[in-house]
Amino acid sequence: MIAIKPTPGRVVWYHPRGTDGLIHEAGTPLAAHIARVWSDTCVNLMVIDANGDPHSKTSVLLHQEGNPRPDAGYAEWMPYQVGQAKKAEA
Repeated sequence: MIAIKPTPGRVVWYHPRGTDGLIHEAGTPLAAHIARVWSDTCVNLMVIDANGDPHSKTSVLLHQEGNPRPDAGYAEWMPYQVGQAKKAEA
């Protein structure tokens, strides 16, 4: 299992809940920037919707590999970032 340490400014994918009020295509993650880190699994985000408009989301679960994945309303690292972290660990 690899856990990537979140830091402000990093880009992640955000998977919105249906009631988030964000403009997005179902099943497609949105880009988000980490604004504040509470822990390795809890962050505040600036989420960019499909129209390019910013939205604040606080205390968002940051999914780390090896943990159960929620249905929606969470952030995760992009596959490239996970791949780079695995290479660095090897």
